[in-house]
Amino acid sequence: MMRIIRNPEVLWREEDEPKAEAYEGLAQGENVSEVGTSVLFADGIMLSLNVLGTEIWKRCDGRGMEDIVAELITVFDVEPDVLRQDATSFLDELEQKGFIRYEK
Repeated sequence: MMRIIRNPEVLWREEDEPKAEAYEGLAQGENVSEVGTSVLFADGIMLSLNVLGTEIWKRCDGRGMEDIVAELITVFDVEPDVLRQDATSFLDELEQKGFIRYEK
């Protein structure tokens, strides 16, 4: 299993008000994909994450993809295959930017 590890040099913070807004919107069935709930910053690159991206990021602590998907499928109303595909694309982007790495 490949473990996903955050780069410890990435600065990040979660934004409380947008996070609350996003979860309220989710509860009402709204599309909240454009609501930024956290910010990552490293090497002059700043990245705003939506609620799903934030929750994936917080779980990049040595867990594998299947563990992350299994946990998030209980939080978000989405098919496992769709979540896995979205998470894979997102993590590929983070890896390219040097924000995460994979370890065996």
